[in-house]
Amino acid sequence: MAGDIATGALLGRAVEPRAGESGGGAAQGVCLNCGTALIGEFCHACGQNGHVHKTLSSIGHDLLHGVFHFEGKVWRTLPMLVAHPGQLTRRYIDGERARFVSPLALFLFFVFLMFATISSLGGASDMNFDATPRSREERIAAVDGNIAKTQAELTKAEGLAAKGGPGAEDAASDIVGLKATLSGLKVARNTIATSKDGHTRVTLSDAKTGWDRLDHGIAKANANPELALYKLQSSAYKYSWALIPISVPFVALIFLWRRKFKLYDHAIFVTYSLSFMLLLVTAVTLLMMIDAPGVITGCLIAFAPPVHLFAQLRGTYGLNWFSSLWRTLALMLFGIITLTLFAMLLLGLGLME
Repeated sequence: MAGDIATGALLGRAVEPRAGESGGGAAQGVCLNCGTALIGEFCHACGQNGHVHKTLSSIGHDLLHGVFHFEGKVWRTLPMLVAHPGQLTRRYIDGERARFVSPLALFLFFVFLMFATISSLGGASDMNFDATPRSREERIAAVDGNIAKTQAELTKAEGLAAKGGPGAEDAASDIVGLKATLSGLKVARNTIATSKDGHTRVTLSDAKTGWDRLDHGIAKANANPELALYKLQSSAYKYSWALIPISVPFVALIFLWRRKFKLYDHAIFVTYSLSFMLLLVTAVTLLMMIDAPGVITGCLIAFAPPVHLFAQLRGTYGLNWFSSLWRTLALMLFGIITLTLFAMLLLGLGLME
């Protein structure tokens, strides 16, 4: 295959004119894209290669170049995004662009990767729900089934932990998570059984925001939480870009008196930070899929976001540890507010229809 491509490339050179030669109706020494006189191998006006191939082998060459060129950037960008996010953000802001994947491209790639992973492993899209709310008895029966399944898994884990030997440590770590899940299921069952119509409620179900479309969306989510979760997941994929403009003002707020940092700096910071968070969600989802020890996923969820934010703040803005620490805590709080505003935006836009 490689030999065929090489042979095709040589034949292409023999048949096609090189840059500056006449061929295909192009003027000699002129860019075929914009008509600018060529000075060197590439056009200094539009950047197009002066030598335009017109062979089948050139299609394979472009494909391989595109894949490996992007991969080269990815393998330079990802390690820095994870281990040195501040350096990556600062170097990109300062103009070092050719070596790294742009923050927006990386963000969109991880959005796709995260939702593809969740969907393939069975996310909200695989939930068993109807377009109309289920009865109290059906909801209780569904929760009872989950309680019985969780109790059986807990009993099995306790037995393995008591016996000792291989798998005992993993079983012991699973017991904590299973007990917490069982407790939550029992609370949910009690809530359904004691509510007046058998439906769980959204926290703001009885609140009136004054925005009719938002109030309508909240009411529909309150009436059928399972359908609401599915709709929110589907809409979040398409409108995930809105997280960037929602987040930037919060970052600007904590640098309000630092006028040397512009909104552009904050936008790059936010986009790379969100890219890491999406990567983290994907990694945690995969770890849960392979039944990784709960202590690993728990530590990632609890410590990875603040540690990453702290490192990115220090490296991007050149802060000391105290300035980075309080801004990290502020951004963690603002992150919760951002997700709440994002969910409200989806509801208010009528995406629950």
